[in-house]
Amino acid sequence: MAGADGDDSLYPIAVLIDELRNEDVQLRLNSIKKLSTIALALGVERTRTELLPFLTDTIYDEDEVLLALAEQLGNFTMLVGGPEYVHCLLPPLESLATVEETVVRDKAVESLRKISHEHSPVDLEVHFEPLTLVMPTLRQAAEDKSWRVRYMVADKFSELQKAVGPEITKNDLVPAFQNLLKDCEAEVRAAAANKVKEFCENLPEDSRETIIMTHILPCVKELVSDTNQHVKSALASVIMGLSTILGKDNTIEHLLPLFLAQLKDECPEVRLNIISNLDCVNEVIGIRQLSQSLLPAIVELAEDAKWRVRLAIIEYMPLLAGQLGVEFFDEKLNSLCMAWLVDHVYAIREAATCNLTKLVEKFGAEWAQNTIVPKVLGMANDPNYLHRMTTLFCINALSEACGQEITTKHMLPVVLKMSNDQVANVRFNVAKSLQKIGPVLDSNCLQTEVKPVLEKLAADQDIDVKYFAQEAISGKMPQ
Repeated sequence: MAGADGDDSLYPIAVLIDELRNEDVQLRLNSIKKLSTIALALGVERTRTELLPFLTDTIYDEDEVLLALAEQLGNFTMLVGGPEYVHCLLPPLESLATVEETVVRDKAVESLRKISHEHSPVDLEVHFEPLTLVMPTLRQAAEDKSWRVRYMVADKFSELQKAVGPEITKNDLVPAFQNLLKDCEAEVRAAAANKVKEFCENLPEDSRETIIMTHILPCVKELVSDTNQHVKSALASVIMGLSTILGKDNTIEHLLPLFLAQLKDECPEVRLNIISNLDCVNEVIGIRQLSQSLLPAIVELAEDAKWRVRLAIIEYMPLLAGQLGVEFFDEKLNSLCMAWLVDHVYAIREAATCNLTKLVEKFGAEWAQNTIVPKVLGMANDPNYLHRMTTLFCINALSEACGQEITTKHMLPVVLKMSNDQVANVRFNVAKSLQKIGPVLDSNCLQTEVKPVLEKLAADQDIDVKYFAQEAISGKMPQ
């Protein structure tokens, strides 16, 4: 590392300065990556007195270079003389923790956390804890003019809460959190809303309920009707968890009205987040209370005049069924699922058919045989040919989930009988159904029962019936 002329002891710093001023970013990056080698050449004293001040005061560089520097400094403890002098690393890392690029700040904070464990208790109190004085800085950041700063405070709020302890949380963080929940920027409100459950869980146990009911819940009630759907969605993903914190009485009186409002929200994601977390509330207040409160809202959505609303609740039904269990579903929701099969909108009938398949996958073939299949097959005699075709569509969807025995014994006879339907559309859908369920049936059944019916349909007067019957024979029937 020595030079040919001049003071050899100054050479490493001089070289570093030249390299860090070079226009080539890769050269500057390589220089940062060999900082440990330079520090070893300088020795611990000169590293503390020359290298670190230089790095703190003079580096304004590409994010990639700053990221490498933040990572390097986290491993510098022994290069500055060990734990006794590790506090010397705080100024450059503190500076890096304030740059605009998030990944650099995160890496600097990671390195700060790393070296904090290498401070003695006294040094930690004297040098580390006063970093720009935590609470004044935090208060300032929570009210910063830049929404991105406030967003980061909201996003990291639970970690801050754990770091400062219960007393500071009660006195300082609760008001700060209220302000973030009411922030003028939707991104900040959404980040804060996402932390509501976690923040409440981490409140001091002796004052948790009072703080939530007095300070947090009023803000939450406002967010339920927020103008921004991302805010409402973030809240809906965590609000159900408050029921386990507040208990049965508070949930029934204060939270259920909010759940009902969100379950009727125009934003599908809000409704989904409520439905997908119903088990939290079920544990606290029980299925009976839950059904009395939420079922009317679910039924209202299921019968909404706007078909897209009906479509949305159908798509959530398997999830809802899993949350509430088979007994509740059969008692309260089964009839809705069957009613959708005869909806006047094709998209609803189609979605309802897919819904049945998912329910069978969830509850099993035996449940299907006892609960769903008889109702589906009963539609084969409906005067409306569209409903008769829905029977075929359901059989197509259910055959694989129900298995060979149920398909052969219960569903196939109905399909075969429908081959005599007066409506050509029904007959060619019989041919398509026989092709669809063919792989579920055994070869003997295909030869003795299915093939004769397809051959009859292949001679049908309607050209479409002929076509689909011939397709089924050539594609699926054994030769």
